[in-house]
Amino acid sequence: MRVITGSARGRRLSAPAGLDVRPTADKVKEAVFSVVQFDLAGSAVLDLFAGSGQLGIEALSRGAKSCVFVDSSRVSVETAKENIAAAGFKNESTVMNSDAEQYLRMCRQAFDIAFIDPPYKKGLIEKVMPLLCGHMSDRGIAVCEHEKGLELPESFGELVKSKTYRYGKTEVTLYRQRGNEEELE
Repeated sequence: MRVITGSARGRRLSAPAGLDVRPTADKVKEAVFSVVQFDLAGSAVLDLFAGSGQLGIEALSRGAKSCVFVDSSRVSVETAKENIAAAGFKNESTVMNSDAEQYLRMCRQAFDIAFIDPPYKKGLIEKVMPLLCGHMSDRGIAVCEHEKGLELPESFGELVKSKTYRYGKTEVTLYRQRGNEEELE
């Protein structure tokens, strides 16, 4: 894994050993960031189910103002902290060792971009998206990475499905705040 572009371009990132973390493939990461690239500058980002932290680190490298990394695995949290430090983003980052639902219930912050990349086939997107709705800014974008064939609802509250992209066995579904969904077409 590496940071694709921006201030930390080329920086190698580590991932926790084992099958619990499924790093986003470079091809998928490049595609996701090509879609949100014009929304990144100065944005507040949430990397939910952060794993190694690669999505949030990529966002910071490309100009995001801040990122909150959330993961329930202590090993993932330690790996994310190491990767954040290696990429030079300690001051822009907050790392939380918490269950995603629990974090969203206690969070008081608003986010411009949220990356939702949970373990596949556990119904976690459907559980966290209703909780995320109250934490998105007016220009908010939620990027949900999931297994091929998962049909997500057309909306979660004010977050409306904008588009689904397919990359082999992976799909990425984008949600945008109601009224702004056409901007991602």
